[in-house]
Amino acid sequence: MRYKGIVADSARWDGFELRDGDIIISTPPKCGTTWLQMICALLVFQTPTFDRSLDLISPWLDMLTRDRDSVVADLEAQHHRRFIKTHTPFDGIPLDERVTYICVGRDPRDVGMSWDNHMANLDLVAFLGARQAAVGLDDLAELFTAGPPVRADSELARFWQWVDNPMPPTEYPGSLGATLHHLSTFWEVRERPNVVLLRYEELKADLDGRMRFLADRLGITVPEDRWPELVDAATFDRMRERADEVAPGSAKAIWHDNRQFFHRGTTGQWRDLLGPADLERYDARVAELASPDLAAWVHGVGGL
Repeated sequence: MRYKGIVADSARWDGFELRDGDIIISTPPKCGTTWLQMICALLVFQTPTFDRSLDLISPWLDMLTRDRDSVVADLEAQHHRRFIKTHTPFDGIPLDERVTYICVGRDPRDVGMSWDNHMANLDLVAFLGARQAAVGLDDLAELFTAGPPVRADSELARFWQWVDNPMPPTEYPGSLGATLHHLSTFWEVRERPNVVLLRYEELKADLDGRMRFLADRLGITVPEDRWPELVDAATFDRMRERADEVAPGSAKAIWHDNRQFFHRGTTGQWRDLLGPADLERYDARVAELASPDLAAWVHGVGGL
């Protein structure tokens, strides 16, 4: 399956040579991608100090703000265990039994609210400038045949735009439908030994335990005396303090404020926005888009 939109094109994976031990972090947007990149960096290097920004260490291969050749060259030059970012679902990335695939799910109601902050913080002029320099803008008219999307005036109205967005997941990742589609592609293969499916809320509740679990799944041994420092470096507050080196796209300056990328990171923030009637409408939409078992898991009422 090919996923192509204004931000990314999964065809950039074509011909990329994977290595034994590679890690692919594939999550829907606003579900903890940068968090997992940070955790993987801490586990691989076993130090909170890096020699480059996180988005250069763990590049988003299919993002269209850098030319593919330079991204691939950076990855090929790496001698450490590689961990590569993507927002492409499982059925759009190459399958290799030597690779570990990590996906994170998050309560979609919180995802929708985080997406709203994400779009408000995006410097669209800087993003389009980076995209033009890397791949051009000639395809934008084809991608947005109905014109560019218009943001609604109120937070609640923007939430419903996100919930009801009709664009197919193959063209646009910023919707409830795209989020649940992405998770469904991993849900269907969750029993594979090289697939790891995590929940954002569990990382928040027990970061130490989840990091140890992930280290075990990746076959990484961490000396016991290093754990406190590594876990502390993976907390939301510490990542916000290092926003200029941790925020995605920081090398291209695509955010109005790098620290704002780490806006809240909380769970349950939707409770201040959605009333009983809103929740009924939301539940009906989820039922159209996801199987009952996946819906239960991503909302925290079912287990793997």
